[in-house]
Amino acid sequence: MLRTGPLEIRALSVGPMDNNAYLLTCRSTGAQLLIDAAAEPERLQALIAEGSPAGRLDLIVTTHRHHDHVGALAALVEASGARTAAGAEDAAALPVPTDRPLAHGEVIELGDQRLEVIALRGHTPGSIALLWHDDAQGPEAGHHLFTGDSLFPGGVGNTDRDPQRFAQLLGDVEERVFDRLPDATAVHPGHGAGTTLDAERPALPGWRERGW
Repeated sequence: MLRTGPLEIRALSVGPMDNNAYLLTCRSTGAQLLIDAAAEPERLQALIAEGSPAGRLDLIVTTHRHHDHVGALAALVEASGARTAAGAEDAAALPVPTDRPLAHGEVIELGDQRLEVIALRGHTPGSIALLWHDDAQGPEAGHHLFTGDSLFPGGVGNTDRDPQRFAQLLGDVEERVFDRLPDATAVHPGHGAGTTLDAERPALPGWRERGW
């Protein structure tokens, strides 16, 4: 668990594709949000119980519509009664109704904390990232970005070598992430290890040149 000021961040790798699911817990209110109910609902329920012995889960946010990110969604909604949210353009493809279709720039309230929705289009039309900032750490620190499959260590997400989709995704990642967030921003991707914008920023020209 990563305890960072007013928010607890827990991560769990689940399923055959080693998807990262993230549980965010507001320390002052107990409110909880799960990012990507990907697989193995029993293990995810155990993760939820780590943050709330009563199993409280307020919201499940799906970063995008691909099957490996939604395998436990229906089971967790049924078990917890949590509401659901996803990028509006991907919502219709999810296995359960989306209570809150999300658009770029919206804010999700988690107890007394706020997360910004950042649309990163290209991996899928409705792919989103969530940004949380610990205000107590000042403007240059305490940023956490949960990117789904849109940004990883070493590059952006898969766009099936489609030049238009790649240009859209890299453009969004440059404009909406690298051009506005500080280098210290922690990136929490949908698979594998995390990174920081500082570690990835020098490679941006190379990503554009290689085209994937």
